[in-house]
Amino acid sequence: MTHRQIMKAFSGLLLALLVAMLSSTIVSNALPTILADLHGSQSQYTWVVTATLLTSTATTPLWGKLSDLFSKKLLYQLAIVIFTLGSALGGIAQSMPELIAYRALQGIGLGGLQALIQVVIAAMISPRDRGRYSGYIGATFAVATVSGPLVGGLIVDSPLGWRWCFWVCVPVAVAAFVVLGRTLHLPVLTRKVKIDWLGATLLVGGVALLLIWVSLAGKSFAWGSWTTVAYVGGALVSLGLAVFVESRASEPVLPLRLFRNRTITLSVLGTLAVGTAMFGGSVFLGQYYQIARGFSPTHAGLMTMPLVLGLFLSSTVSGQVISRTGRTKPFMVAGAVLLLVGLGLLSTVDHATNLTLMGSYLAVMGIGIGFLMQNLVLVVQNTVAMHDMGSASSVVTFFRTLGGSAGVSALGAVLSAQVATNVSAALGGKGGGAGGGSLDLKALPEPVRAVVRTAYGDATGKVFLIAACIAVVTLLAVVLMRETPLRASLDLREEAAPEEAETVEFQPIQQAHAPRHARTDDRPRAWFEPEQQPVSPVHGVVLTPDGAPVVGAAVTLTDAAGHQVARTSTNDVGGYRLPAPGSGHHILITAAPEHTPEAVALDLAGRPLHHDVTMARADSLVSVH
Repeated sequence: MTHRQIMKAFSGLLLALLVAMLSSTIVSNALPTILADLHGSQSQYTWVVTATLLTSTATTPLWGKLSDLFSKKLLYQLAIVIFTLGSALGGIAQSMPELIAYRALQGIGLGGLQALIQVVIAAMISPRDRGRYSGYIGATFAVATVSGPLVGGLIVDSPLGWRWCFWVCVPVAVAAFVVLGRTLHLPVLTRKVKIDWLGATLLVGGVALLLIWVSLAGKSFAWGSWTTVAYVGGALVSLGLAVFVESRASEPVLPLRLFRNRTITLSVLGTLAVGTAMFGGSVFLGQYYQIARGFSPTHAGLMTMPLVLGLFLSSTVSGQVISRTGRTKPFMVAGAVLLLVGLGLLSTVDHATNLTLMGSYLAVMGIGIGFLMQNLVLVVQNTVAMHDMGSASSVVTFFRTLGGSAGVSALGAVLSAQVATNVSAALGGKGGGAGGGSLDLKALPEPVRAVVRTAYGDATGKVFLIAACIAVVTLLAVVLMRETPLRASLDLREEAAPEEAETVEFQPIQQAHAPRHARTDDRPRAWFEPEQQPVSPVHGVVLTPDGAPVVGAAVTLTDAAGHQVARTSTNDVGGYRLPAPGSGHHILITAAPEHTPEAVALDLAGRPLHHDVTMARADSLVSVH
């Protein structure tokens, strides 16, 4: 796709992202008013947020897998429809249980929007060029985060009422649907599909049980009760069965083989902590400013601008620099450090913290998130082939939202318990239930109202302290991550991953002693060129008949006389790359344990040749192509 075509399609993607972010930022700032109107409690406040995160988290892997099997465009439009329906219904809710149910429906669509935007971008833009486009994503994120609380505050303070916080998203979602229909043109994958519904059900069930337990423990039942044992035990059994089923499924929803890649595993750990810190730490800011400091919803929205501006600047600048240099690790390490520092500083806030000082703390946290959020997805996409792009991208998004869901639930429980303790202590043991009671401060006597404000303000610091402890995991993950320069192609089958260079053994027959010259530019190479010797790379992937990569297969290229020209081993995604000096007839031989060796004749013409190999299990005959 040309840059013009990409930008047209990108406009629809950004509109969809805008509406998804608006739904969270508008509603979160209006929640204190909504709960007061619908007579909600602190636990229900948390569930309005958690319900959306729960369903979006649980469905993210399924959306990602479906994108590897069906039309990405139609799936994205379906996600928009589901999201829009949930938004429209949320505006007519008459009780807190109704609102929570509609928010759960909204979350199913949100899971698709979050997972599929990364997949669609990966199908259009190479990792090396993707950095500058991620700046647009950061800008959209910033606009939605800034305008959301402001628009939400204005709507709540106006005669329209809080219900329009849901309805205002509908026209934007419709516009995104139409724009994508006209501008997004991607090749549709047509192959026999077999969705692992059992694995998906077990995965969703296990995650749901775990998040429900975190949300209810400490309030509806004790952390050490038999109810806890039932929830945790059920979650572990469900997730254990999911791992068993996924390890044997031909089309797993969550391919476990991806976790053999060190970069993917560390990115998952890093993004899990980022989600916990980002969602869990920031979702309570609106509540802090409105309840602890007594600001209006509009004013509370303005107070979060340092966080958003920091995120906007860091994501935009880092995206441009990464596109030029191809390096992501320096930004991720800096982001992890700044996120940890920002959360640590925010852990010191109370009901009387200087607001200018708190704004600087939020800016530091925002810069850290901007350096991390998109880049953790980018490094994963850089290590996988296109046929795994949907699953790999959704894995990162899944664990980020899982961390956010668990973070909001757990930190909400901590906040509620701490508020109850603070109120009880201030009122001499007579206010123990305040933390989980009504959030309608106008209904409370002025002396009690002041006590509740102080209790919320003093309890908020502990939420950020816990988030800071979790952010240490992110720092360790990005420090241990091995950096791989971003490739300039869309698929590993077009350009081998740079880390394959370590496995290539280049042994040209006629120039065995020819000097190997050093690289003269900064482009990533997976082989060395001998002087005055034309080199045409032979590259591709080695797969089983069901599409799984054959890892560690020996791939050898010989000349017509049977002399070895080059040899390598396949990487974590089955990719290989061989230098092939000269032209003429050659033989490509592929061998792997428990597989039938394959040999095929190749005619090299002095230019790159893409050749995939399909290896059957032993005693089975499968041709190569």
